[in-house]
Amino acid sequence: MVLGQTTSRISKFLQKLFRKRRSKIGIYGPPNAGKTTLANRIARDWLGDAVGAVSEIPHETRRAFRKQDICITGSNGHSITIDIVDTPGVTTKIDYKEFLEYGIEREEAITRAREATEGVAEAMHWLREDIDGVIYMLDSTADPFIQVNIMMIGIIESRHLPVIIAANKIDLPDASPQRIKGAFPQHPVVPISCIEGQNIEELYEKMVQHFR
Repeated sequence: MVLGQTTSRISKFLQKLFRKRRSKIGIYGPPNAGKTTLANRIARDWLGDAVGAVSEIPHETRRAFRKQDICITGSNGHSITIDIVDTPGVTTKIDYKEFLEYGIEREEAITRAREATEGVAEAMHWLREDIDGVIYMLDSTADPFIQVNIMMIGIIESRHLPVIIAANKIDLPDASPQRIKGAFPQHPVVPISCIEGQNIEELYEKMVQHFR
């Protein structure tokens, strides 16, 4: 009986010892920064699959989506195994009238606003309880000095989570990734274009270094 218990304990210890660690990496940021586009690109590049639908309508992602067991390998041969969690756009207020501007009927707009609000609450719960690292997505054509960005970076820092800031949409003429670097100099900033694929390899290299 004692021998059996000892063998069981040793077996569990060895499983833990040799099990490959898998980190949950959340993609956070304000609406329409390109979070789902990035999540889809990562999933397609490394799994040949996608995560969710992309739309110009704000808050199209209204629930957190998780893609598991993505193994990313860097140029030095090191690799990480992660789950990517694509989260709804975080904002301080979601107004159903935002959806009306895109031709959505009032009743559906109200439903979408409610779902988006619930999705943000869910994303914040993930951040506080179950996320190991963050890719914080910002639109490099927009002002980074807004309340939600300062609040979110503060929460991430308070949890001592590793964070990479992705300055997206550098393919657009008004892009200014330098402005984002100036806003958050304490964190690595990688200028990218999810649509064009610019600097995506650089982002992968940074992920392998930063999320190990």
